[in-house]
Amino acid sequence: MAGLREVQGANKCRVRAYRNAARSIDNLGRSVAEMAERGEDLSAIPGIGKELARKAVEISATGSLADLTRLRRQVPRAVTELMDLPGLGPNKARQLHEALGVATRSELAEAAQAGRIRRVPGFGPKTEERILAELAARRSDKGSNRSRFRHADVEQVVEGLLAHVRRDRGVVRAEAAGSFRRGKETVGDIDMVAACRPGYSVIDHFVSFGGISRVVSKGPTRATVVMRSGLQVDLRSVDKDSWGAALHYFTGSRAHTLKIRLMAQRAGLKVNEYGVYDGDRKIAGETEEDVNAALGLPYIEPELREDRGEVEAGLDGRLPELVTEGDIRGNLHTHTVATDGRMTLRQVADGAMARGYEYIAVTDHTQSLRITNGQDPARVLAQFAEIDRLNDELEGRLRVLKSAEVDILLDGSLDLPDGVLREMDVVVCSVHSHFKLPRKHQTERIIRAISKPCPIILGHGTGRKINVREPYDVDIEAVIDAAARLGRVLEVNGQPERLDINDVYAKMAKEAGVKLSVSTDAHRLSEFDFMRHGVMQARRGWLEARDVINTLPLEEMLASFG
Repeated sequence: MAGLREVQGANKCRVRAYRNAARSIDNLGRSVAEMAERGEDLSAIPGIGKELARKAVEISATGSLADLTRLRRQVPRAVTELMDLPGLGPNKARQLHEALGVATRSELAEAAQAGRIRRVPGFGPKTEERILAELAARRSDKGSNRSRFRHADVEQVVEGLLAHVRRDRGVVRAEAAGSFRRGKETVGDIDMVAACRPGYSVIDHFVSFGGISRVVSKGPTRATVVMRSGLQVDLRSVDKDSWGAALHYFTGSRAHTLKIRLMAQRAGLKVNEYGVYDGDRKIAGETEEDVNAALGLPYIEPELREDRGEVEAGLDGRLPELVTEGDIRGNLHTHTVATDGRMTLRQVADGAMARGYEYIAVTDHTQSLRITNGQDPARVLAQFAEIDRLNDELEGRLRVLKSAEVDILLDGSLDLPDGVLREMDVVVCSVHSHFKLPRKHQTERIIRAISKPCPIILGHGTGRKINVREPYDVDIEAVIDAAARLGRVLEVNGQPERLDINDVYAKMAKEAGVKLSVSTDAHRLSEFDFMRHGVMQARRGWLEARDVINTLPLEEMLASFG
């Protein structure tokens, strides 16, 4: 609805309302259809007014929306096909369609090659060249799915680019911004900001980076490039006295940034990437803290800048003190060579001590997961005896905990007998099979599993693998309610392909009073470093150290289970 209304030139506030509503529902973590069925007031959802609530009920009840169907008939299909090209947008796409009669991207390419686009008022040779380059790039990328990139997969590219930019003698500071800085689990592109000394430009130096396959655009203060991986990177260069304003402006989500700008307007101020202005007088901009302070706000951590209540919490003095990697005292999910890991017990212990941990749980797979050489009860007990001997050798420097990643079977029972479960310090139970069960069955299966009378952590609670496998269909709200009632713990799994549970569910769990663990699911020593990914996901879920059990000393952690 937002996109089509924008094509029609509708009021910008109405267009923005639809986009904000879609984003609010996407971040809700609950089924709006089920809320509608129960007769809940959907207008209570942030960003949803009475009119939009009625439309949401219509979609829930009928699977379609009459207004949307009507809009689709009114807007030429050619315009919707063209409008997502960079540099076009709804209005220019409509203008080209009306002026040149182009209805497809191939017709647009023919018009560009013939030099007809530059003759349309408001366009020119450079715009025509950019359109041709983008269409050519999309043809070469056809079939690649141009999917979003996992955060961990682009870290090395970002670090290399930042190091390259910082080597320029005119650069004072440079950082990644956007969704990457906010710690989103996937990113579509990378936004970067560089602060330069007066009279310097870093743009030519930036586009000379060796990993760039294509320069999309280049100007005095900005450039857009595409890396060999297909990742797009945008750099904005500003003066050093605008550093904080630019970093602030390009870090927050659109919804967060809009809320900040509206706050400024109500205070008679203006906020943009160059600073905060009272009339023509610049009153802040050198640091992010100054920008927020000018609006009566404390510093808001980047991971929170999604318009999920962080601005209101800042105004009320309720911002969380987010958990840090330094708060973590132990890792509660690791695998050894006994199943599918690449570490011995001793290597696990040494790795934990090297990171200053007080405890580490060894959680090898159990018998039903044959592909991993899962352990039967006899092998599990033999491993526990080996752990006892290792703990004696360690003489209190570290406690290796007896555990396992116990399979949740089809009927919700666990893959080890109760007698073995009682020998464990902690039980991590996870779903590794039957992902296609109906929602009700899958939910009941998991709740039955976590109802066992032992200290249980539900491992990677939705089973998703980012860009690989969708989550199984489960009523996560019901699982969270059960965990709250039973005193069970949910895991934030730091494996970059999992990051499961996600940030929205982590926040829901926190609000329900459920404790969480942040663990690595490490199979080799280098994967102990995945703790930072898990912590970043936890921070996006508003988790504080007090919400995470493995920030506690050993005995308090063990006593924290219901």
